[in-house]
Amino acid sequence: MIVAGEASGDHHAGRLIEELQRIDPGVHCVGIGGDHMRRAGAEILVDASEMAVMGLLRVLANLPFFFSVANRLLREIQERRIELLILVDYPDFNLRLAKKAKRLGIKVLFYVSPQVWAWRRWRVFEIKKRVDHMAVLFPFEVPFYEQAGVPVTFVGHPLRGEVHSDLSPAEARQAFGLDPERPVLGLLPGSRRSEIEHMLPTMLEGAALVRQVLPEVQFILPRAATLSPEFLAPFLAAAKVEVTVATGRPYDVMRGCDAIVCASGTATLETALMQVPLVVIYRTTALAMAVFKRLIKVEHIGLCNIVAGQRMATELIQDQASPENIAREALRLLQDREAAEAMRHIEAGLCDKLGEGDAAQNVAKLAMAMLEKR
Repeated sequence: MIVAGEASGDHHAGRLIEELQRIDPGVHCVGIGGDHMRRAGAEILVDASEMAVMGLLRVLANLPFFFSVANRLLREIQERRIELLILVDYPDFNLRLAKKAKRLGIKVLFYVSPQVWAWRRWRVFEIKKRVDHMAVLFPFEVPFYEQAGVPVTFVGHPLRGEVHSDLSPAEARQAFGLDPERPVLGLLPGSRRSEIEHMLPTMLEGAALVRQVLPEVQFILPRAATLSPEFLAPFLAAAKVEVTVATGRPYDVMRGCDAIVCASGTATLETALMQVPLVVIYRTTALAMAVFKRLIKVEHIGLCNIVAGQRMATELIQDQASPENIAREALRLLQDREAAEAMRHIEAGLCDKLGEGDAAQNVAKLAMAMLEKR
């Protein structure tokens, strides 16, 4: 059984299933996921889109649903005699499921570690009790788990082999109906509804300020599969600038950008691997930010900066992520060639920090080894 409750996890899980089936075509996978897992042949019990809830109040309101899903999965584990439970990210739900699965004697493999090294570090002791093996994406995560006595393997990062575009910048712009001769600013507000609500209006206000200084600039926004066009439409209709919305092909979108305003998350690392200068922003509710500040234990919040080991991209957090500050940083990257090139130089070295080989293949081998031990 594989449980991937979000779009990024569904993508990783789909690749993992493909590799599992290459090793053993008789492997059957069931669980929570989306289109990537479906295409790989998994039997989807609950669609990941139903699990994509963010924000304390929304999570609380949906607790009965989450409990019912967890109970269904536990019944399926017993009835189908599941031999291995693979949990992909989505830690709040998955670690609770792991606790109950362990009581049933099920082996648990966790792929894509929660950021326990960054905040809520006590969770590592919960993980030690509930998870048989951690498959982590970053080398700096290994000593953290080893010190806590948790079996761990660095499998490399899936993005190392996935983030690329075969298009030139001019070809990418033409592919999305943009003028190849005019500058392009990308807007990446996230893949969750709550991220869009908290960050996209501010991004769009910042874009309007950029347009006042740089009238020829163009804007493009890659729409995540988890967001419907109807959901985005009111935000874009209220904007003072025209924004091209691209469906799919996020790396081709990035290739066509001169700079990107990016919500904190995996997209910051993807942008950096595409060697596009970026500014990182993060906004949430005042209550969530108050809790966040008390729990966070890292110097940077942008994943690109964490992996780089330095603040190569400016981070604008909460009140700092104002339209004026976003516009100022975006204009700096669009107009200051030396600043943009300096960031690209740092970005060019990030790939070497993400390991070698195919992460999905490495996790598949680890999973099959755990099945053989059963």
